[in-house]
Amino acid sequence: MRNTCVILLLLGFGEIASGQWDPHYAVGHEGIVHLFEWKHSDIATECEDFLGPKGYAGVQISPVQENVIIDGRPWWERYQPISYQLTTRSGDEASFRDMTRRCNDAGVRIYVDVLLNHMSQNHNITIGTGGSTADPQNRNYHSVPYGKNHFHDPPCLVSNYTDPNNMRNCELNGLHDLNQGSDYVRDKIVSLMNRLIDYGAAGFRVDAAKHMLPEDLAVIFSRLNNLSTDHGFRPGSRPFIYQEVIDNGGEAISSTEYTHLGAVTEFKYSLKISDLFTGKNSLKYLVNWGPEWGFLPGQYALVFVDNHDNQRGHGGGGQILTHKQSRQYKMAVAFMLAHTYGIPRVMSSFAFDNTDAGPPADEQGNIISPIFNSDLSCANGWVCEHRWRQIYNMINFRNVVAGTAINNWWDNGSNQISFCRGNLGFIAINADSRSLRENLQTCLPAGIYCDVISGKLENGSCTGKTVTVNQDGTAYIEISTSDYDGVLAIHRNSKVGR
Repeated sequence: MRNTCVILLLLGFGEIASGQWDPHYAVGHEGIVHLFEWKHSDIATECEDFLGPKGYAGVQISPVQENVIIDGRPWWERYQPISYQLTTRSGDEASFRDMTRRCNDAGVRIYVDVLLNHMSQNHNITIGTGGSTADPQNRNYHSVPYGKNHFHDPPCLVSNYTDPNNMRNCELNGLHDLNQGSDYVRDKIVSLMNRLIDYGAAGFRVDAAKHMLPEDLAVIFSRLNNLSTDHGFRPGSRPFIYQEVIDNGGEAISSTEYTHLGAVTEFKYSLKISDLFTGKNSLKYLVNWGPEWGFLPGQYALVFVDNHDNQRGHGGGGQILTHKQSRQYKMAVAFMLAHTYGIPRVMSSFAFDNTDAGPPADEQGNIISPIFNSDLSCANGWVCEHRWRQIYNMINFRNVVAGTAINNWWDNGSNQISFCRGNLGFIAINADSRSLRENLQTCLPAGIYCDVISGKLENGSCTGKTVTVNQDGTAYIEISTSDYDGVLAIHRNSKVGR
């Protein structure tokens, strides 16, 4: 009887939540940026002053649930909740509401990183960022409230990734594992998520999704409110869901078990693209980039070059490209944003050497705001890859070419590639040991174009390289091995005198 009910519920969920793969981008906006550990007030200002004007579509924000305060203030304390109060180092409930209002008004959506799998580990002193206390040893989280009967019992540690029951019913790294099969736990989770929806969130990144049963998540997601029309969303719009499922193969749980619920983080994408742009594989093989590489179908795949976990060697990490290898990193991000596969997310980091280090903060542990240089880049301990010209101009490229397919692929049989996006854009990448000097088909109308990687179109002329497109759409393209960047990109809106 229970199985029949689950099947009926899943069928109903498919009808109710058919929009769970839709990120609800505003018209003329593309791409998500993860503003990792930013304050709500700074995100609101960034939406208005930079993200909206540059064409970014959405922001993934750090968890908003009150977390335990840990000595040294590591970044991962944010993933140890002790209550569902909306108070963290990023701000409180009022600042969250102000941020979502201002960002939505700027055409930028907010996606909240939510922690549904667990509460905190055991700590000698358990005081939260909002002043709440808890007794994790006895599974008592007073401010929710949760007690011992709301967790999987008896406690056990996740230790066997070939056993789905162990992965879903035991404690990941000692984080006390909630029982999402409990109606009471479901009620608390749904109440939290619906509050965030009503405050203007467009969707959620669901942390540690593979450690929860898809059937339990289906029940929870089916009970979520439609997005708030008060924040400009169309009536009946369902929250965008993307689930953290680390699936690099060889485990009992597959990412495909979660695609009916929403999008899924495609970690294999990160591994493979890092291999390609660090020389472990040839760029020529990118000609069939997508599901033929063992990836999820594009409509289900949330893709990224790196994320906050694997750039630190955690969470499916390996030899992952990060901002610390900036030339190759910018090439990989440019390719991701130029290509049609998946829903891309750009990482925006703070600087670190110690992989546990938290965000830039003052002596009291308060997060400090980024400072912006004259070239729009960040200082004050923030890296802000999303403010690198080579990346935000590719967000604009993606907006210009939206709706077009890839055509006129070219490669040199090794690590030089180019392709068009319809007749609206062209990109060339040189990761070879020799310079690229070729006459290539750009698919664009004749004229002079500004390369948006080395510069931009400003006051009718180019601040970087220029490309002259002939009547037949061809152009001489040069990317030297000594060039600062290994990418050249032009599009319809970078044409001089258009």
